[in-house]
Amino acid sequence: MPSQADRRAATVALILAEARRLFALQGFEATSIDDIAAAAGVAKGAVYHHFESKEAVFLRVLEGVQGAIAATPVPAEALSERDPVKLIAAATLRYLLAASEPEVRRVLLIDGPAVIGWRRWREIDDRYFGAGARQAVAWLLGTAASEAEVAATTHLVMGAVMEAALVCATADDPAASARELASALGRMLGGLVGAAARA
Repeated sequence: MPSQADRRAATVALILAEARRLFALQGFEATSIDDIAAAAGVAKGAVYHHFESKEAVFLRVLEGVQGAIAATPVPAEALSERDPVKLIAAATLRYLLAASEPEVRRVLLIDGPAVIGWRRWREIDDRYFGAGARQAVAWLLGTAASEAEVAATTHLVMGAVMEAALVCATADDPAASARELASALGRMLGGLVGAAARA
């Protein structure tokens, strides 16, 4: 027989799954707690028992979306890449393509910054992708780069990737935009490496 903790976890998972589906389908504003409860087959009070507000449900959904993207396995061919510029560009493309998927785009890129605020959205993004970005930039700049240079460049690269994601969110062809933007980032980083080598 399932324990109370198991039943609670199952209810929360069901609420979040249905909330994600509804947020992706019709957006945050058009989705009510009543809608989420009805879709999950639970009472409205059950949703409020586990979440204090619709915004709290959305935040958990957004965290789940980011976590799923971050947990996507890296293709085997990418693991053997030795050029940091190509590696960063390829990782950026994977992120942009994942973020542009219809069931992800609205939650992550359209409603995300508007519902939880730009600063909180950036904090979540940094939690999932910041360490990897810093590591890649440190590799790109080499051992001669100071910690301050690595940190500053990482902020700029992550800002560029976030802007690219927002462009993809409203593009007519998100996948084509993702490829163009990832390629442009690669060229930009290649120029950075070339400038550093000449300095």
